[in-house]
Amino acid sequence: MASVMSMSLLGLSRTAHRSYSFLLPPQSPHPRRRCSLSFNLETSSSHAALKLSLLPRPFRPNPSAARSRPPITAIFTGIVEEMGRVDRIGPSGDADGGFQIRIAASTVLGGVNLGDSISVNGTCLTVSAFDLAASHFTVGLSPETLRRTALSDLASGSPVNLERALQPVSRMGGHFVQGHVDGTGEITSFVPEGDSLWVKVRVAPELLHYMVPKGFIAVDGVSLTVVGVYEDESCFDFMLVAYTQQKVVIPLKKVADKVNLEVDILGKYVEKLLNNRFGDANPTSSSSFWIFTPTDSTFSHAIPTAGTGQSTRATCTRDRSADHMNMVKNASPRIYDLIG
Repeated sequence: MASVMSMSLLGLSRTAHRSYSFLLPPQSPHPRRRCSLSFNLETSSSHAALKLSLLPRPFRPNPSAARSRPPITAIFTGIVEEMGRVDRIGPSGDADGGFQIRIAASTVLGGVNLGDSISVNGTCLTVSAFDLAASHFTVGLSPETLRRTALSDLASGSPVNLERALQPVSRMGGHFVQGHVDGTGEITSFVPEGDSLWVKVRVAPELLHYMVPKGFIAVDGVSLTVVGVYEDESCFDFMLVAYTQQKVVIPLKKVADKVNLEVDILGKYVEKLLNNRFGDANPTSSSSFWIFTPTDSTFSHAIPTAGTGQSTRATCTRDRSADHMNMVKNASPRIYDLIG
């Protein structure tokens, strides 16, 4: 099949061709048939035509593709499966001087294996031992985990939120929680409203930076929605409905108790990408960003200046005067090659 569309494109006069291949999904009339998607872009002084073509092609497996795939790591949803209880916490007794927690549980022991990942109060920990008959499992704690999280505040009998790692067939009820705690916060208040509970938490400014109203936050491993962010107090708050209060540890804590916090990873990625393109002290020559405004047919291209943390913005419009084109050429030869 093929389709054609036209659009205004700044008076270019070029032809481009690209081709991609992929497998048809299982529900298609020809499952797992490999097809080729090709497009040709032909431009003139006033418009561009984009032609898409989808054609079948023989399937040729690529053995190296499977070897190059990154390993799947544990990820959670922030939907607590059960509250466990600490049986024992302290040194492991091994010669290496490790630290471990033994936790009484039931639900998360279903299908458990050595080496599995279980989120304990939002911290991704590895099962090092378990006893199904006694209904408990053991996880080890590294020195970095003890420094970064509030797990060292636990004692025998402390309740903890537990969640097994997400499986491909599981529902995604919360958000992507890695179990990599970014830091801790301090509970400053509990305020009931009807059968719900407002909770306010004080947090370091570097973590508050990633929080936005209606955004995700994992508090002791619970996927929650940030309601308010209070920069002057260095605090944020959220609300727990009645059902959640019965299923998680947070309401059992007291004012001034610590909670583990993991901010939404998407915010970190966006910040890193923007810093690399516009504000990073050591941007790469390939860090650039295109903006296309169809209303005035303008291309804008930000080109980072190495070592300065700043960028030069080159704009390409219908103005193709010699002075304008020289400005574009000096700013970015790549843009000039495209439009010249």
